[in-house]
Amino acid sequence: MAAKRGALIVLEGMDRPRKSTQCQKLQEALRQRAKVLRLLARGSEISRLISSYLEKKNNLDGHSVHLFFAANRWERVSLIKEKLQQGVTLILDRYAFSGVAFTSAKPDFTLEWCIQPDIAMKRGGFGNEWNENLTFQELVLQQFEELMKDRSLDWKTLDASQSI
Repeated sequence: MAAKRGALIVLEGMDRPRKSTQCQKLQEALRQRAKVLRLLARGSEISRLISSYLEKKNNLDGHSVHLFFAANRWERVSLIKEKLQQGVTLILDRYAFSGVAFTSAKPDFTLEWCIQPDIAMKRGGFGNEWNENLTFQELVLQQFEELMKDRSLDWKTLDASQSI
């Protein structure tokens, strides 16, 4: 008999309301089939960049930081899917909504812009080609924005996050 799929439980919210404590309590209540997963495990190159920013050791551009957080989530997607398929319930202290809320609270950011990295990567096949990564796609977007400054060209933009 196939294992029952695990649940994905995410606690979102502001800093310091004891989300981590509640994650631990929930894990204890659910016993052995639940695991707390911290996305910012600080082991990958991306998480090291984020940690450096959070610890005020590196003054990164806000757009880049937002994309690094999105990339950090995507680094863990295969692990998340694997554990859920094994029947393990995962408890996360934050996920995509925190990234959107924290970045969009900064001046010059909108909710719409902050949601885009996660929407684009949900489409089938993202990451299959060498150029399908957040860092490179951000550079491509910058180049398109530069090209669009030429008013002699009749550019039209479409919101690709909408339904077909």
